[in-house]
Amino acid sequence: MADKEEQRTKKTKNSPSCLGYPVSIFFIVVNEFCERFSYYGMKAVLVLYFKYFIGWDNDLSTTIYHTFVALCYLTPILGAIIADSWLGKFKAIVYLSIVYTIGQVIMAISAIHDITDTNRDGTPDNMTFHTAMSMLGLMLIALGTGGIKPCVAAFGGDQFEEHQEKQRSTFFSIFYLSINAGSLLSTLITPILRAQECGIYSKQSCFPLAFGVPAALMVVALIVFIAGHSMYIMESPKGNILLRVMKCIGFAIKNRFNHRSQQHPKREHWMDWAEEKYDKLLIAQVKMVLKVLFLYIPLPMFWALFDQQGSRWTLQATTMDGNFGAFIIQPDQMQIVNPILIVIMVPIMDSAVYPLIKKCHINFTPLRRMTVGMLLAALAFVAAALLQIQIDQTMPNFPSSSQIQVKFLNLENTSVPVEVEGQEPFAVPGFDVSSNNDTSNLNTIQDIEPNGIHMAWQVIQYFLMTCGEVVFSVTGLDFSYAQAPSNMKSVLQAGWLLTVAVGNIIVLIVAEAGSLPDQWAEYVLFASLLVAVSIIFAVMAYFYTYMDPMEIEAKFMDLEPEEKKRKELGMTTKDNLAYVNNETSNNTDDKQTKI
Repeated sequence: MADKEEQRTKKTKNSPSCLGYPVSIFFIVVNEFCERFSYYGMKAVLVLYFKYFIGWDNDLSTTIYHTFVALCYLTPILGAIIADSWLGKFKAIVYLSIVYTIGQVIMAISAIHDITDTNRDGTPDNMTFHTAMSMLGLMLIALGTGGIKPCVAAFGGDQFEEHQEKQRSTFFSIFYLSINAGSLLSTLITPILRAQECGIYSKQSCFPLAFGVPAALMVVALIVFIAGHSMYIMESPKGNILLRVMKCIGFAIKNRFNHRSQQHPKREHWMDWAEEKYDKLLIAQVKMVLKVLFLYIPLPMFWALFDQQGSRWTLQATTMDGNFGAFIIQPDQMQIVNPILIVIMVPIMDSAVYPLIKKCHINFTPLRRMTVGMLLAALAFVAAALLQIQIDQTMPNFPSSSQIQVKFLNLENTSVPVEVEGQEPFAVPGFDVSSNNDTSNLNTIQDIEPNGIHMAWQVIQYFLMTCGEVVFSVTGLDFSYAQAPSNMKSVLQAGWLLTVAVGNIIVLIVAEAGSLPDQWAEYVLFASLLVAVSIIFAVMAYFYTYMDPMEIEAKFMDLEPEEKKRKELGMTTKDNLAYVNNETSNNTDDKQTKI
């Protein structure tokens, strides 16, 4: 252990620095900006690609979209295992980024309609090829972006030494800013690229460019990250704590099942059945993790609503007026409202709203903030439902597929055939059909008015949802970190990401069921479900006792023999121990330590 720390310190001293920061972190920040640009840029136009290029309906487009997002938040568990148990963070990021880049390139290729447009009529002749290519690309992207998600930020934190705690804190703020900057720019740019027309034989919406630019940014992200190789501090894999936690839980369950007869005395907690094999310190840490994970059970419903900004809300925008005077907003560009509001709302909440609430002597605990965030998200969907009702009232009543559809064109002094769906064209009595192609006397008659509901009305629901995100997501991440044991931050991070995946699975189940005839009714259904879940979460939060993980760990460390102390200390990083000591010395609040 000492040799390893000596090597780490030696390499750090030889590493270049700038303004007190390791130069290596700038490569990591640029990498994160480019990767987030790549992901959010592709994701911004994805649902419209499904609808207008592949030709799926709204429900199937929504289903596949949320299936993809769910996969992106399931694969971080795999990425954490690969990095911690096998490759290490650097190699895991490089290899998975290569997979990621290949997936983005395949997506761009899948959107080129000329590849299978043999008759050059502007429509692909082999849609199966394009669908298969896009599904392969999305699977590779999900594996890549999800796999590196738990690795990049932690790898950046590894570049700092104990005396650089202030710089490390600033790094994470810059890192978070790079995420939002990438999201903001890509959500603005890629819809513009999609709205362009491109093609070899015929001009179509330029999805290849909208996917190609994110693919190029992912190539840049990979090159930049590898370029900093010689400056990085790289630690070898220590063994995956997530696997140890799962094995400990599995042993406790198995041991309890094997000793279920009444002759065996009951134990205070079911995890205590793992004491025959595992240290009490590890068991205490697992208890703390399970206590927080139990609170996570209702959380997926929030993400079920939140991630519909990129699916249902984008599809809603396609039926609205995007004319903003000098320029026209594309439906998928409305998603840019969210990152813009985040940049504005986060400092306002931290510097104004929360201090004001504290001055009013209101105990606005983290779990209460999260409850409020869930209710704001439900309110956002109520606003979306009200807007959808107004949109439906202005939409024309098109005939169903079972009704006869008559189509005709009125030309002055020119007779044309009338078409009835399913029949050959026929001439209207009293008109002579001729080959006169002169349309100089064409009169344009508009019998269906364009939708007058403006996209700006969506800002209301985006504002409510972003407010909910700020008080729910940001608070939830901070709460999870504060309540997690020193060496199990990544375990709770994986659990948090898993709630996002489950939330998207909920959406695709509802979308695939398709039992509600009106979209506004579906919005109301989601809002009602989240309100019900918020009430359940509020009750759970009321009975939750806040913990001081450092105090609990110190208590059990005192009970363990010296050999076991050293063994457990070897499993935590030096940075974590520094954080424990710092937090313990600075902690002035009276906190409960009951497990």
